[in-house]
Formats: sequence, C-alpha cells, structure tokens
Amino acid sequence: MSAPSRSSTFDERLRRAHMALRAGQAASAEGALRALAAERPGDVSCLWLLGAALLARDQPTAAREVLERALAAAPEFAEARVDLARAYRSGGDAGRAREEVRRVLQHEPHHHRAWLAYGDALVDLGQHADAAAAFERARLTDPHRVRIEEATAAFTAGDRRKSEAIFREILRADPSHVAALCGLAAVSLATDVPADAERLLRHALAQSAHTPVAWRGLGEALIALGRLAEADAAARHATQIEPDNPYAWITAGLVATRLMRQEQALEAYERAARLKPEEVRLRTTLGHVHKTLGSRAKSEAAYKEALALDPGLAEAWWSLADLKTYMFDDAEIAAMERVLADGKRSRSEVGQLHFAVGRAFEQRRQYGEAFAHYARGNALRRLDAAFDIERFEARCARIRAFFDQRFFAERAGSGDPSRAPIFIVGLPRSGSTLIEQILASHSQVEGTMELPNILIITRELDALAQDRNGYPETLRGVPAAQLTALGSRYLAQTEPLRHGREHFTDKLPNNFSHLGLIHAILPQATLIDARRHPMDACFGTFKQHFAMGQTFSYDLEDLGRYYRCYLSLMDHWDAVLPGRVLHFQYEQLVRDPEANIRRLLEHCGLPFEPGCLSFHETRRSVRTASAEQVRQPLYTSGVGHWRHFEKELEPLRRALGDSLNRFG
Repeated sequence: MSAPSRSSTFDERLRRAHMALRAGQAASAEGALRALAAERPGDVSCLWLLGAALLARDQPTAAREVLERALAAAPEFAEARVDLARAYRSGGDAGRAREEVRRVLQHEPHHHRAWLAYGDALVDLGQHADAAAAFERARLTDPHRVRIEEATAAFTAGDRRKSEAIFREILRADPSHVAALCGLAAVSLATDVPADAERLLRHALAQSAHTPVAWRGLGEALIALGRLAEADAAARHATQIEPDNPYAWITAGLVATRLMRQEQALEAYERAARLKPEEVRLRTTLGHVHKTLGSRAKSEAAYKEALALDPGLAEAWWSLADLKTYMFDDAEIAAMERVLADGKRSRSEVGQLHFAVGRAFEQRRQYGEAFAHYARGNALRRLDAAFDIERFEARCARIRAFFDQRFFAERAGSGDPSRAPIFIVGLPRSGSTLIEQILASHSQVEGTMELPNILIITRELDALAQDRNGYPETLRGVPAAQLTALGSRYLAQTEPLRHGREHFTDKLPNNFSHLGLIHAILPQATLIDARRHPMDACFGTFKQHFAMGQTFSYDLEDLGRYYRCYLSLMDHWDAVLPGRVLHFQYEQLVRDPEANIRRLLEHCGLPFEPGCLSFHETRRSVRTASAEQVRQPLYTSGVGHWRHFEKELEPLRRALGDSLNRFG
C-alpha cells in the first residue's frame, strides 16, 4: 500500500482540528491549525478554522484579522462570514455583526448557524422580538431538526434512554450542535448530574451566546449546584431574551423560590400562567408558592383550579392532602378512587394518588385502608427508584472508619472559622422544620431551607475516584488550605439567602452522614440533631410523598435499617466530636417547650428571646412538608400516632431491633 499523499494528510489533520474545535478543545485546535497554516498560508478552510479557534479562545480581534484574510480570498464563504459576525459581536460591535449575517442570509436563507448568530446580534442590540424570531428560524433550519424533535418527544414522555441516545448520536456527528447539547443537558439535569449539564450548556453558549433554552437550562443547573447568585443572573437573562416565553418565567420563578424571594416567585409564575393558561401544573405551582407564603386559602383555591382543569391530576390531590388539615369529602374520595380505577395515569401519578387517598382515610381513622394505600404508593415508587440499603450501610461504615479522632486531630485549626451556619440534621419528619422555625423567630437567625451545598461537595469528592464512589476517602488528600476554601465557598454560595443576620440555618436532614465533613470545613458551625421516636419518625416518612431524594422511605425494612445507620453515625459523632452535636428530642420539646427552647438557644450561643416561644406567629416562607404544622402552636397528638398502625408496622419494628430500647 502506498503512503498517503500530502494533500490527504493535510485534509485529515484539518478534519481532526475541526472536530477538536467543535468539541470545545480550542487550544489544541489552534496549535494544530497554526501548523497547517504555516504549510499552506492561503488555505481558506484553514484560515476559517483558525479564526474560529481564536474566537473560541476569546481573542475576537485576532479572529477578525484571520477571518477577513479568508474572506478576501473567498468572499462568498458563508461559514467564515458567520464566524466573522460572531467575532464582531464578541468584540462589542453587534451592529456590524448583524450586517455580516444579513449578507449571508441574503444568499443562503436556510443557513442554520447564520440564524443563531443573527439572533445573538439582535439580542445585543436590544431587539428581543426580532431575536426570538431569528432563534425560531434557527430551529426550523436545523439540519437535525427531525431527530431533535424525536429526542425531545421521548424525553417529555419519560423515555430518557432513547432521548439521550439520539442527542449523543447527533453530537457524534457535530459535537458543537447547540440544540443537542441543550437536550443532553436536560437529560443530565433530570438524572441529577448538574455539573455535566453546566458543562454542556457552557459549550452550547460558546456557539450561540444567547440561545434561550441554554440560558433557561443553565439557571436550573446552577440552582442544583447551589450557585444561586449565578442562577439568578442566568434566569434574568433568559427573561430579557424571551419576555413572552412562559418557560423563561418558570425558570425565574424556580430561582426566586430557591432565593426565598417568594413574592417575586409568585409574580414570575403568575406571568407564566398568563402566557400559558392551559398549563395545569402552573396552577399547582402557584398553590405551592401560596402555601410557602402561608396563604392557605389561596393555596387551596389554586389546587382546586388545577383539578377543575384536570380532575385526575395526582399532584393537585396530593397537594391538598399535604396541607395536613384539609378534610376530603365523600365526593372527593370517590373522584380519586375513580382515577385509580381507570388505568389512564402513569405509574408515578398513580403512586402519588395512593398517598392522597391514604391521607384521606387516615383522617377518617380508617387506618387499615389508609395503610394499604400508603403501602401501594410506596411500592410503585420503589419500582422507579429502588434503594440499595446494603450499599448505604457500607458507606456509613466507611464514614465511621474514616472520620476518627486522628482525622480531626491532624486537621485542628483548619476550616473557615465562621460561626454563622446552624446545621439541623436528622431524619425527615423528626422536627427539623420546627427547630428551624423556632430559631428563625430569633432576631439573630435567618431561617433558610434545605440547602444542597454540602451534598454537592460530597459528590465532587466522590467524583475524584475512578468509580465515582470516592467519598470520604478522597478527603484524605485534601490539604488544610483547601478545607478552609471549601468552608468559605459554602458561605459565599449561601450568602444570597442571608439578609444581615449573624446566623442562618441549613436544615437538610440527610446531612447527618456528613457532620465530619462539616466540622472539617466549618469547625465553629452549630450542629443540631432533630430526633423523634423511631416508629413515629419512620412512619411519618413512609406516608409522606416526597418530591425527590428520600428513596429509602419506600420500604419498611429499609426504613428501619436506615434509622439504625443514622443512630450509629450520631453515636460516632458523639464519640469523635464530643459535645459538638445537640440531640433535640421532639417529644421532650412538646412536653416542656420553654426549658427545651432555652437549651436549644444556649447551644447556639443565642440569648433567650420570648418570640422563640411563639414561633408559630413568625411570618416567613416555609417550603417543607411541615409548612402548615409549624404555623400552629405545639401539640401532642403526633406523639405515638404510629400505634394506630401497630400491626401493619411490625416489619418496621423488627428492622429497628434493639434501637427501640433507647426510646422507651
């Protein structure tokens, strides 16, 4: 076989450089292209790609010079002229960028990249309506449009595997395809991999700086990553680009909700509902915001509006049930049972509806029927999200082994010294929201919410290992300065939630696994364990339809074993960090509120304030399942409630084993 010709070698090297550039490897592409340009100084394809590489490396002036050389030799080279327009826009001359793209579109009105570049230039010029039209033309001229629509339909239908496969197929052909990058990012968000979503969306925005769907997705990804200030900026930009797109306002509402700007969230969701009045789920979202704000009547009305539009909407039925004190009448129970019987709803919707019917029967003290529905709802949820309790037990054992006294002794003095954070951990339905409400009634404490920031750090530490299961062992190699930086990062990322008060709460219950990490990066933070009798705590979790994240709660045996893991970890923290954690027992609080509230404040280093005793009168947003309960005075009816289900909960009692002996 003869050696390849010089021309074919050049073309192959050019092709590889082009693919590297499309994949976002601009630096390596530039190096290869400079070598190729030295061999053939006048090759217009090489000059085009070199200009594009310089543009990708944020060198618009150099990019323009190279691209103008290419166009001097080939004035009708559309791809080069599109990138020249992008270089002008990147350099601040959006008007010239618009004119360059118009020149392309006059001759090639179906040029997909030209329409994207035109939309970008129009956004910079403040011509948002025209920009929206340009981005729509970009969608319609996309050579992969049919496959993109097929993938999007699969994603909407819940077939993430098919959707992902199509998006990846498109990206193998064109790693810079904007719509496919955004679609794959949506899949990453749906599968709880927000870091991958951000990477994909940043690459998409490098191709088209103002693509609306990319900015909406970026807002959601940054929320999931705990970077709220950046998420807010992304959401605001999305609404500026597309002020008449309801999904832009939905993203803005989501960000405002996480920033605890509930009035702003309400305004955003109401605007989205006006733009898309047929979207029934916006009614339930409005109900959730009203609930958070404490507007019970408006919340209930919104859920019923949703049911008027869709009588089988499981989310709306459960939302009424989750108001805790809403009493279903006979007609409403019959309506829910008809939906369960008709077989037209998805498995997840049927599962959610079982929880609502269970709550209705429990309110009527028909405990056997109630439990049957709770059990069925959990069984259906478990089919979609099984929990590996043995893996969790092994992970807890690894955490106990790793975070020993020597670990903390060797790192004494490291971490950010701030005393601002108050971490409230435990199991769901154990009183963490109540503790937060008490503390938020103090003049020095900002009540926030369940913050994801610590879990994000643990995932990053997990990802340092090849099998992505490296935490906590990967923490061993983290130097003291980096521990301090992690603590400072946590404080910086949560800063948008604070409004001048000295302390703030972080009440993510599942952080009980990570008190060792928290102490290492924030050694002066306050640590509180919200504890409740295991039968009440576990059953309260079992009958609660959580939106996400509590997959251990779908099976009674898993619940019991999970609770034992929790107790073993809390015992471990007491051994290696003596006195650091306050164990705050729900039952003791309701029996003697003042003494226990004083003890709580003392542990936090806070002076007693009478307002903490009347916490139910504090006006603030509450986003958890206990939102309605913490707006009422303390009551004892929840203590021992599990006994109504004693027979059905026997598997839980067996799984809890001797841990029950600690609670009488």
